[in-house]
Amino acid sequence: MAVFSNWPHAGLDYMRTWPQEKVLGAMFPEPRVIAAVTLALKVLPGLAGVSLLLQWQYGLTQWWPSVITSVLFMLSLPLQGLYWLGQRARSPLPAALTRWYFEVNAKLGQPALPSSPRYLDLARTLRQAFDKLDRAFLDL
Repeated sequence: MAVFSNWPHAGLDYMRTWPQEKVLGAMFPEPRVIAAVTLALKVLPGLAGVSLLLQWQYGLTQWWPSVITSVLFMLSLPLQGLYWLGQRARSPLPAALTRWYFEVNAKLGQPALPSSPRYLDLARTLRQAFDKLDRAFLDL
């Protein structure tokens, strides 16, 4: 049961850890997903509230089921993004990215701790690399 309660926190942690660099947008979908989730977390709760208030003020009784369904869907969109980010953070890296992960860690002068790294490990390494190295480490 702890697995199901941990995924929003894992998604938020991964979202905060991933470096916000435009160069990574061409290689990974994370920057686009993070931007969409951030916007959804800001806008959709207010939009759902306005939808409910407008229905309560001006709507007909037979429209309530569709309004409730739309509101629940709007409120689930950021949760779906956080779920995707949490799953992505826990998934193992493919072979090419694993090799790149070990190369970037070597350039940082750090030993790569996990033998089978995950995307969260890559995000932490990339954040350190963008802080400490020049952009030459991006060349594959």
